[in-house]
Amino acid sequence: MPGFADSFWSSDYAAGLGVLFGKLQQGAQENRQVLTIARMRAEAEELYGSRLSDIAPATDRLSGGFSQDDGATVRKAYDGMRSEMQDAARSHQRIAQNIRDLVVNPFSRWCDAHESRLQDSQDDLQARIKVHDRQAETIKKLRSNYFNKCRLLEDLEEENKLGFQDPETSPKNPAIPEIKVQEEERAEIEEEVYEIGDEIYQPEQLKKILSQMLTTIKMGEHKVAILGTYQNVSSGSEIVEYLQRHMNSSSVSYSERIGQDLVSNGFLRLVGNVGSVFANSSRMHYQWRPKAFQMGGLPEKKPLNRTFSMPSTGSEAGDSPTAFGSVGEYLSNWNNRNPDETPRQRLQREVTEADNKYKAGVRRLDELRCDLEEAIFLHLQFLERCEFDRLKAIKTVILDFSGTIGNVIPSLQSTVDKMLLFQETIQPQGDLRYLLETYRTGSFVPRVVVYENYYNKANEQTFGVDLEARARADKKRVPVIVTTILTYLDHHYPDLEGDEARRGVWLVDVPLAQTHKLRARVNDGKTFSAEILGEFDVPTVASLLKLYLLELPDSLVSSHVYEIIRTIYNNPTADGSEASRVAVLQQTLSQLRLTNIATLDACMNHFTRLIDLTSADEEYTTSLASQLAPCILRPRTETSLTLEEKHAYKLVRDLFAHKDPIFSALKRMSTVNHSSSVKGNRGRAISTDESNRKALMEERNRQLLEKANANRGRATSPAPSPRGHRRDRSSGGPETRFPIQTSPTTATDRARGGFGNINSIAKTNRSSLDVPSHDADAINGSSEPVKPAVDSPTTSEKRDSLHGRTKFVGGRRVPAEPTPEESRGITLEDAPMDNL
Repeated sequence: MPGFADSFWSSDYAAGLGVLFGKLQQGAQENRQVLTIARMRAEAEELYGSRLSDIAPATDRLSGGFSQDDGATVRKAYDGMRSEMQDAARSHQRIAQNIRDLVVNPFSRWCDAHESRLQDSQDDLQARIKVHDRQAETIKKLRSNYFNKCRLLEDLEEENKLGFQDPETSPKNPAIPEIKVQEEERAEIEEEVYEIGDEIYQPEQLKKILSQMLTTIKMGEHKVAILGTYQNVSSGSEIVEYLQRHMNSSSVSYSERIGQDLVSNGFLRLVGNVGSVFANSSRMHYQWRPKAFQMGGLPEKKPLNRTFSMPSTGSEAGDSPTAFGSVGEYLSNWNNRNPDETPRQRLQREVTEADNKYKAGVRRLDELRCDLEEAIFLHLQFLERCEFDRLKAIKTVILDFSGTIGNVIPSLQSTVDKMLLFQETIQPQGDLRYLLETYRTGSFVPRVVVYENYYNKANEQTFGVDLEARARADKKRVPVIVTTILTYLDHHYPDLEGDEARRGVWLVDVPLAQTHKLRARVNDGKTFSAEILGEFDVPTVASLLKLYLLELPDSLVSSHVYEIIRTIYNNPTADGSEASRVAVLQQTLSQLRLTNIATLDACMNHFTRLIDLTSADEEYTTSLASQLAPCILRPRTETSLTLEEKHAYKLVRDLFAHKDPIFSALKRMSTVNHSSSVKGNRGRAISTDESNRKALMEERNRQLLEKANANRGRATSPAPSPRGHRRDRSSGGPETRFPIQTSPTTATDRARGGFGNINSIAKTNRSSLDVPSHDADAINGSSEPVKPAVDSPTTSEKRDSLHGRTKFVGGRRVPAEPTPEESRGITLEDAPMDNL
């Protein structure tokens, strides 16, 4: 059964958690209802006992009667009924007190603590989500600023190319008026559009807005100690009030964003405090700059001549806001450290600064996202325990409530039996399952915000980057992170004790914080080695691969074919056989990109070898497929229907069971497609051996020269003259698009057995467990000839001859270099991606 940690996720994190906390708050109300029943039953029992105790005094007030007949039997019956009424009154009063002591008081305290735990978790998660969302909004602004700077730089470079003289090579002479005019025009072009809030305004539109603001918003003087008195000052709360009333601002935070943009564009400035932050506060004062009055077309209110009480030293410039305004201008221009730089140098510097800020912001957002996901995991596990404890507490409360009545009044045994039956019917585990099956919002699929380089480089980040883009950056068909992790695990399986421990590597519940710690070490997109993996345990390394596949923008088996795979398993083929289903899966998987196919083949090869060599049973295979299903196939959008579907699990089971026929057919399809594309794009075959090209060209030229000299002294032959050297197809067919030896061609080639003898594995079974690394394919024998598609009478002889000639290097069997005739065909090698 899935838990809270796998069930209440959403793309914005808040929606799934909102559903969960709604159900938990409903549980808190259920606690109060149970508590109300117990409290009112205690009050009713106490009232009933009080009324029963009033019977005897009421009869005693009647004179005569049974008080005259001391020895009559009727008197004894009367006394018995009277005493029973007194005993019943005391019993009901005792029941009321027991209910209060054993149920109401302790359960009331527990309910208060439970609600406090829920509220603390909700407040903590909401605060973390708000910080994450604010950083995400900041990233959008930084990305927009970075892209705008890059566009301006490109426009300037295009202007320099079309100009008569390159401004960068022209002498820097600030006295030439033409250069000043060009810089002023460029400044005007840059300031042509203003971004205020989420809107972009032209100068005419902004002029109307500023004119209305300057005439509507209350302005006055603001005196600052030592600095003096400032004119044309408005408080932050007054500006926000105007924005909400006249500019349809939806919230205070959005109004503060608009005010901040007015400060950034030079229309406002903060006075009396350090910095330039805009806030909705009556204590924060902002002065309208001359630029605002110029843009709004209104005259600026000049300060009046006044005599200040503070002493002066012969000049009142210290109290003049104009003087301090010039100081502010000086401080604002202090960052311009290169006043003599050209416009292109300035833009280049601004692009670099914007890029660095954007990168830092993305890294900060990624850290916040990881911290948020770790906190959500911990809180979800804690809340699941809280909800389970609540259900058990209610079960205990009903049992105690029944006991307080049953222990005092045996005559109410039938009622007690029914109440005991009610509490027996409560099943906390079943109720928890019902909550998960009914209200779960989605499984854990992290959404990574990737740094987008303007020039489409993918060397700054590893996780969250598109699989093919990552492979292009690594110049491999399978990303280096996948091959490195699989190779590392193959080398460290023998170090574990027993097959049970080796199989359990992929099923261990590794804390997300530990996986994120390793992720942070290898997420720079540049350095990744087995030494870093060696600092962590083997289950953490396996968890890193699962996290990498989960954070891909699209699943390994693309979501584009999800509906097709759903149709395959919902509507079986006509004959319903496995062979027909495997054939359809082959055609479906052939639609994937070659990088996805190669990566999927490498992963399936690793898992099938692990299953075979550890003699895994059906239970382990089922658990492993369930763990890998979301990593292999995910729908484009997860809904309540897709949460209950098992198509991804069934696909993984079919890949386990029919890996060899599926991927053998995919290799043949990719080879045919690649060969046809090569023939269609090029007029001759591709030569793969260029080591002696210079010698061959010299020999060819020499032979042509000899033929020309021999033909000079004789008549022209009626036969057609040679038109040049014909270049035949070179040996060694086009390389395939699979990077590594992903699997043996037949199932019988895989050796079965355990990991008990490490030395024997290193000599005999290492080739069946190792995933060849990206830089050692030629040494460990990962590239083997594949059987040609068309059989010929000499096919078996060529194959035997190839397998017959071998040599041993470093204790390993390495095939000898084939002759040109034997090297024709298809070879699987981890080649650079130069043809992409």
